[in-house]
Amino acid sequence: MTDNRLGEFLRARRAAVRPDEVGMPSHGVRRVAGLRREEVAVLAGVNADYYTRLEQGRERHPSAQVVDALSRALRLDTDARTHLHQLAGTMASPRPVATSGRVDPALRVLLDGYPGAPAFVIDPSLNILAANTLTQALYSPFEPMDNLARMVFLAPAGRPFHPRWDQTAETVVGHLRQAYGIDPGCPQLRELVAELSAHSLDFARMWSTHTVRGKTRESKHFRHPDVGTVTLTYHAFDVRDAPGQQLIIYHAEPGSPSAEALSLLGAMHGPTRVILWERAAESSAATEV
Repeated sequence: MTDNRLGEFLRARRAAVRPDEVGMPSHGVRRVAGLRREEVAVLAGVNADYYTRLEQGRERHPSAQVVDALSRALRLDTDARTHLHQLAGTMASPRPVATSGRVDPALRVLLDGYPGAPAFVIDPSLNILAANTLTQALYSPFEPMDNLARMVFLAPAGRPFHPRWDQTAETVVGHLRQAYGIDPGCPQLRELVAELSAHSLDFARMWSTHTVRGKTRESKHFRHPDVGTVTLTYHAFDVRDAPGQQLIIYHAEPGSPSAEALSLLGAMHGPTRVILWERAAESSAATEV
């Protein structure tokens, strides 16, 4: 990985925008995918040479106004615009990456309070730090159930379990790219990206697009070998006392086949209790509580 993260992001996002999407004429054979540097400069209202220096890493400190203009030119959404500001150093990171994998005991008790919903805690690298039994039941095709990114890209069960695998994979990569922008020096995150890049061509390709996406609320689709198709929505909550950690809670529509499937999974796997993984910096050994 190079240290020109701002330039890499600008190049990748420039390549993802077609001229017709921004009202630019396209004549003859284009030698580059997406927009030319000169076209981005025109759209953003900046000097073409200045923009070239930004991409090449010879200029690393654009103003917030320039970053906003580039965001509009490149048609960036909210997550990607925030990421670009972070790369340029024009805004504070929204939250630091968690420095510990310890899950507060009170939060573990809270997980127990969702007997009918999968609930778990993740860190910015998508390590599962703690989970209730219904989460264990849902993700039972995976062994180990340790990291959402590894489970999607490296586990044999990844593609059968996720019927919309491409969409799921892109979401995972976008989340990791956002976390990487917040704390590029995080050893655990860098090691994970290196591992996934080395063992998954799909991950390496998606990572190179620099797509950024945070966890919000959307539908999740699963195909469980015991209960069939399960469609859930989810909410992600930042854990205030542990910056970087998030509480994820899945929901099924009441009375739906998916709700019945969750109920069946709960019955198959017994009473709810929390499974906890403590992840200290020097060890990723699992500890069951």
